[in-house]
Amino acid sequence: MSRILTFSALSAAAALAACAPTLGPPPPAAGSAQSGSTFRAEDFGWSTGNGRGGIAGQVAYRQGKTRYTCAQATVILTPETPWTRRRMRVLYGSSEAAAETPEAVRARTPSAPAGDYSAFIRRTTCDSASRFNFSGLPDGAWYAITIAKPASGDGPSLALMKRVVTKAGRPTPLAL
Repeated sequence: MSRILTFSALSAAAALAACAPTLGPPPPAAGSAQSGSTFRAEDFGWSTGNGRGGIAGQVAYRQGKTRYTCAQATVILTPETPWTRRRMRVLYGSSEAAAETPEAVRARTPSAPAGDYSAFIRRTTCDSASRFNFSGLPDGAWYAITIAKPASGDGPSLALMKRVVTKAGRPTPLAL
């Protein structure tokens, strides 16, 4: 009888162990490609095709009573990859949204991960009403960046950055 009880107890323990959650692989080591330190052109592949998505953007940024404009300024759109996400955190202190002086961003550039991603950037120009559009975008996450100036002409320029996601082939509204 004790043999049956022992066998039953071992069987129950084995069944419970099979249900235990696994923790998966360890997190990537600092400096590994997955951490975003290494530029990998293949990570940008998803962004190179044409899609049905778009971005309908406008600079609506205010600092107190000062309204900012991007009239006639270039707006760049950078695909999100582990490398660009890390780069945004270094340059702007955030991978979601930021308003920084261009001088502060330039000063942080030597600390940002290096790599030539210029072939993957899309560009457009703000109109006189601080509006801009991107079309033909595949679904995915992007970083929109522009330099905005006070509409009154008084005060410093700001580099505005914001993460935006395009999906379902529809225009995505974006306020910088």
